[in-house]
Amino acid sequence: MTDGADDPIAVKLGHLFGASDTDGDGFVDWSDYERLISRYLDGYGIETDDPRAHALRAAYQRYWSELMRQVNGVDRLSKEQFVLANQAAGADSSRFTMAEAVPQAIFDVMDTDADDTISKPEYKVFLEAWGVSDLEALNVFLELDTDDDGRISRGEFIGAIRDFFTSPELDSPASLFFGHIER
Repeated sequence: MTDGADDPIAVKLGHLFGASDTDGDGFVDWSDYERLISRYLDGYGIETDDPRAHALRAAYQRYWSELMRQVNGVDRLSKEQFVLANQAAGADSSRFTMAEAVPQAIFDVMDTDADDTISKPEYKVFLEAWGVSDLEALNVFLELDTDDDGRISRGEFIGAIRDFFTSPELDSPASLFFGHIER
């Protein structure tokens, strides 16, 4: 078994852990996701009683429950536990698919003009919600726009999130969702 240092997916999940640890305490717990949800809602100007807000919270709650199911009784995750729980949850395709439900809900929040695409300004708010100021990450927008129409479609966005969780490529556009990955 690998220690994760050579596993590109573990490296990406470790990077996601850092972005998800919104209070910087070295652990991810539900309050980190509550802060992230609030960042989305505030950034996109969405009220908490909006159906999109409810869908986003429900998707993150399902994701969090699935991670908790993988770690037997802890209520916060260290980086190692976060990586292992995500890997285990991702391997069980019979249950919640984190690379589908959460991104669908995020896309619905991001698509402020309801045109079923994400513009560069809408994408910038997504990066700000995650605390990413890396200009390289904003430039990834152009690469995620695989049909070069100046917008990211739902399919392009969901596909990129899926690639983040499954592709071993560390330099692919999807791998840079949350900024440049340091090995």
